[in-house]
Amino acid sequence: MPIDTQPAPTIPNGLSAAEAARRLTAEGFNELPQTGKRSILRLVADVLKEPMLLLLLAGGGIYLALGDAAEAMLLGVFASASVFITIVQEARTERVLESLRDLSSPRALVIRDGERIRIAGREVVRGDLIVLAEGDRVAADAVLRECDDLLTDESLLTGESVPVRKRPAPAEPIDTPAAAAGGDDQPFVFSSSLVVRGGGIAEVTATGPHTAIGRIGQSVTALETETPRLRQQTRRLVLAFAIGGGIVVAITVVLYAVYRGGWLEGILAGIALGMSMLPEEFPVVLTVFLAMGAWRISQARVLTRRASAIESLGAATVLCTDKTGTLTQNRMMVARLVLPDGGALQPATATPDAITPPFRDLVATAVLACDPQSHDPMEKALHALGADATAGATLQRRYGLRPDLLAMTNVWSRDGAGVVAAKGAPEAIASLCGVDGGELAALQARVETLAAEGLRVLGVAQASWSGEALPDIQQDFAFSFRGLVGFADPLRPEVKDAVAECRSAGVRVIMITGDYPATATAIARQAGIDPERVIAGPELADLDDDALALAARAPTAFARIMPEQKLRIVTALKADGEIVAMTGDGVNDAPSLKAAHIGIAMGGRGTDVAREASAIVLLDDDFGSIVKAIRLGRRIYDNLRKAMSFILAVHFPIAGLALLPLVTGLPLLLGPVHIAFLEMIIDPVCSLVFEAETEESDIMRRPPRDPQEPLLPRPLVLWGALQGILAMLTTGGVLLLAHRNGMPDDELRALVFFTLVSVIVSLIFVNRSFSSSLREALLRPNRMLLLVIGFVVAVLATSLTLPAAAALFRFGPLHVDDLALTAAAALTTLIMLELSKFPLRAALARHAARKDQVKATSPAR
Repeated sequence: MPIDTQPAPTIPNGLSAAEAARRLTAEGFNELPQTGKRSILRLVADVLKEPMLLLLLAGGGIYLALGDAAEAMLLGVFASASVFITIVQEARTERVLESLRDLSSPRALVIRDGERIRIAGREVVRGDLIVLAEGDRVAADAVLRECDDLLTDESLLTGESVPVRKRPAPAEPIDTPAAAAGGDDQPFVFSSSLVVRGGGIAEVTATGPHTAIGRIGQSVTALETETPRLRQQTRRLVLAFAIGGGIVVAITVVLYAVYRGGWLEGILAGIALGMSMLPEEFPVVLTVFLAMGAWRISQARVLTRRASAIESLGAATVLCTDKTGTLTQNRMMVARLVLPDGGALQPATATPDAITPPFRDLVATAVLACDPQSHDPMEKALHALGADATAGATLQRRYGLRPDLLAMTNVWSRDGAGVVAAKGAPEAIASLCGVDGGELAALQARVETLAAEGLRVLGVAQASWSGEALPDIQQDFAFSFRGLVGFADPLRPEVKDAVAECRSAGVRVIMITGDYPATATAIARQAGIDPERVIAGPELADLDDDALALAARAPTAFARIMPEQKLRIVTALKADGEIVAMTGDGVNDAPSLKAAHIGIAMGGRGTDVAREASAIVLLDDDFGSIVKAIRLGRRIYDNLRKAMSFILAVHFPIAGLALLPLVTGLPLLLGPVHIAFLEMIIDPVCSLVFEAETEESDIMRRPPRDPQEPLLPRPLVLWGALQGILAMLTTGGVLLLAHRNGMPDDELRALVFFTLVSVIVSLIFVNRSFSSSLREALLRPNRMLLLVIGFVVAVLATSLTLPAAAALFRFGPLHVDDLALTAAAALTTLIMLELSKFPLRAALARHAARKDQVKATSPAR
């Protein structure tokens, strides 16, 4: 089959094997910069460096030194469990990322010693001649020495979904550096771009970190990631509890020794009190919540590279998103057919009756003008619409695109007749057909209308061929105009609902793309972003950072944006006080992904550089998963606050019972074994029961929380204190009442302990929800809660019925009326606290309103 090609320059024999080996040794492998893979030992070492975990292990060591092996072992078990969960999650993340490394080092066909050999892409060296063909991924940056109708997809670098046309370099050497990716008629190809049509031979000019991808990777490495605010807040909370607990323990020991005359009893009381107030729950809760949250969201095909980023999503105020491959599907579809008389049709929504013969002829002609085995996205869309157009036809000749004529023509024979089909830029097709004057003006107006809707437009023409000798150039055919075809990169079906839910949650969505403003505007409106202003790259370059931040406060989209400008947009938003989440999939997104508070990479078609720079990877490239992650981040933070409020509340009655004998003269009731059992209740409740709680009904109807707000704001601290004081009064009242009635010490200890455990269980139900009713808090399913309550009931029953267990706890027998009293105390606590939630909700609402008012009047805004 004759093909119209340019005269091929003489291609040398390429490098010798010896020279290639020398350059490989001197310059290194052709690999993208990447962080070193962490071994299991490295993961363990990183986890053990966490200060809060070290505090937990130190607490166990202190109790071991004091001879309390049971509590030391318990703390060791919880420390080991949190380390295990974290390491398993991190190791799984590393394995998944390793399996996703499929674009960095493609196979390459090179010419060495005059022979074509296929080698691993990582072994390509500078100066190699690489042979390019349709479907190949380019192994390194190179300059074209020969090409035939070559088109490459450079969207991973530029964000532009339409392939770009290439031409060979001139015969004389090129001294200027390679131009930036994107744009037609450049003689350069770039690492990780995809050949969608044609072929050629190129000379490698840069490998590894010196490629366009490598340079972006180096800029990513130079950026610092955000330190999680939640971890800082939790550390401060732990320190406050540790200092406060230490002071109370010291006072207790001294007072016991001074007023009771027994240093030994005072030390035992101090140990029990210290065990009850040691804040080991906080590091356990934070570590388990984030690790379990990462595991939970992974079930929705979302991989968390930094688990704390899930929590940070709950505070996100701005979501910056790329267009190509993120909002859109990164594939072309035929969106509009326009006939010469102006008649138009949308194939996706048209009924079979609406597709009249003229429209079918237009599609068939466009398909005949395509490469039969094309990788070009627009040609694939045409083949999908008119798959049977080439049935029974034989391709006789192909005329490729030329810089002076942006059109391509195929000549077919079928049943003894010849058909000539052409497609290309509308102005080129108009020139082939001799369209001019008013007809040309009308055609240009239709093209502009389609372009304003964000469509890529091709013209289609047809001519006949009777079998005579074919002309040398396309212009010698007598073409007639058949119409226009408009292509769109369709919106992902879940995007519009996801954007709407982001808006209801107070999260602004800003689109940042390298595409043209008209296309950006159309896609943004389809997605529901509805920008008031579209800022193009050149306009952005003229704005200072303050003006840019001011412009971005209104609904905005950015078009024709360069990678360094994406980074500048994210930086300006952060400086304006926004919490920025950034989505993307291309290499051009990597710096802004790492600079953002939360970087979200697309894992399906995304690059290694983008995945390495991100905190979260969407394995299914589902934009709707971002909303799931935001929902989960808010749920985690809500549940973390519930757990912290519960921790604060339960320490009041425990500390009160440890101190009560000091002021009443009662015997010491709670010893280390009792506190250890209480910790076995408190820790699983904090780290498992509250973590498994479902979200509040209004979780996606609230504005984002202020990340500077403390983990426990003043209303919640007061709420936790109120719960604790009421629980302490209830338990203390039962103690004093029973003691006044002359109950023996062993029975009194059992009664008080059972009452305390029952009240703690009531506090679980109180803290399950800040906004729902008591009925919902009691009936809302939570399997972990049922397991914990079952465990508590079983152990309490065993401690009463099994003599050995009763002796360990130093419990006496309890009667039905005693158990009824414990149940009444728990029920009274539950009802009174539920009634107290009404003023709590009002206080939280006032607190949030004050925060919003301060933020609105802040100079940064």
